[in-house]
Amino acid sequence: MKLIKTEEAVGHVLCHDMTQIIPGEYKGARFRKGHIVAEEDIPVLLSMGKENLYIFEMDENMLHENDAAEVLCCICKGKNIARSEVKEGKIELTAEIDGLFTLDSDRLYAVNSVDDVMIATRKGYTAVHKGDKLAGTRVIPLVIEREKLETAEKAAGKEPLMNVLPYTLKTAAVITTGSEVFYGRIEDKFTPVLINKLKNYGISITEHIKTDDGIENIENAIQSIQGKTDMILCTGGMSVDPDDNTPGAIKRSGANIVTYGAPVLPGAMFLLGYFDDGTPIMGLPGCVMYAKATIFDLVLPRIAAGVKMEKQDFITFGEGGLCLSCENCTYPHCAFGK
Repeated sequence: MKLIKTEEAVGHVLCHDMTQIIPGEYKGARFRKGHIVAEEDIPVLLSMGKENLYIFEMDENMLHENDAAEVLCCICKGKNIARSEVKEGKIELTAEIDGLFTLDSDRLYAVNSVDDVMIATRKGYTAVHKGDKLAGTRVIPLVIEREKLETAEKAAGKEPLMNVLPYTLKTAAVITTGSEVFYGRIEDKFTPVLINKLKNYGISITEHIKTDDGIENIENAIQSIQGKTDMILCTGGMSVDPDDNTPGAIKRSGANIVTYGAPVLPGAMFLLGYFDDGTPIMGLPGCVMYAKATIFDLVLPRIAAGVKMEKQDFITFGEGGLCLSCENCTYPHCAFGK
């Protein structure tokens, strides 16, 4: 902190709030701590009786909080993300489109490990709507060593930490398995649920096949619609009962299985595979039909955005993978991202 003449303060940073009093009109902080004094501020400060000012001693090795926030914003901001104006050392990022919010958690951790810098985000790889808040950036002190921001930039790497990806898959085929539906003994209540879930991502069902039990029947149904749709959804027959042949039929159809089973409840018996052309195929357990949130709700935004999933993605669902069916979820590590 340094005391200087007001006329010499242009470009310097104020150390404290400065109150202005205009009798009968105004009393309050005219200039806030951290304000960078501009040429036009000098007459106002003098009219407030401020012949001298306490300022932070800035040099080329220090950055004001507003300038530091700009650096952190550049570290974060990727595709389809809007930024706010810097205010009191903080910049907020929001989604410009409906889509999948992607985040490199490892690099975010590395940046936040640097002293006196912070980036707070919503949970990554979740569905967002246009205008949703994604992140906020700022530094802790009013001024910060430039070296710390350079360390943060190095930790972040060359690519932005986050993006919002548009949903690119537009069509789906549903294969309803089970003799009970095939012969009309019960009503198919699974497909209407899928229609409602898929439309949230701009996806429509263009093929629907009902098939009897039997691994060959299901396999033939799958093969009959390969190449005609962006994704294939098989409903039912996903447990370990002797008559549940859906997982075996998916494998026999030529799909490369990423996972059969996931550390998520509801939805542990979920299956995901891909055909050689990249088309995803999923085996959906019965819980998707009746539970409010399941493994399918975690996977669908990524699939809809064309993000190819791997086994490791499902392993990470374990922490927070227990849905508590909250109306207003407050669990910070919930994989469902409510």
